[in-house]
Amino acid sequence: MNRFWLYPALAALLSGCASSAYNKHLDEAYKAYAEGDCSRVISELSRTERGIRSRPYLQPEVSLLRGQCLERQSLYLDAIQIYRFMLDSYPSSEYSYRAAARLETLRQLGHYDPARPVPPRAED
Repeated sequence: MNRFWLYPALAALLSGCASSAYNKHLDEAYKAYAEGDCSRVISELSRTERGIRSRPYLQPEVSLLRGQCLERQSLYLDAIQIYRFMLDSYPSSEYSYRAAARLETLRQLGHYDPARPVPPRAED
């Protein structure tokens, strides 16, 4: 009878550990971003992405932080592509609204011209 409860308890414990792993990596990515260590940010975000494949609702947050780090490295085209991906894939996400604001900031700074297509562009 005791074994009957052992397996569900063990499964619950292991699933809790798995969910905390991606949270840990995401937290580490934010910490590295605050410290200005973009190479560590990208590494932690990659680890986070491997852990959230079953939680696609977390992808916009990961993508936004990746885009911001790319901006810090002056990789504007890469950041623009990520922001556009977010707008196309997650249009109602809070993070996509932030991505749209980043695109506008990049436009105002002269790094992005929406009138000039940046390939590849998803077909409508």
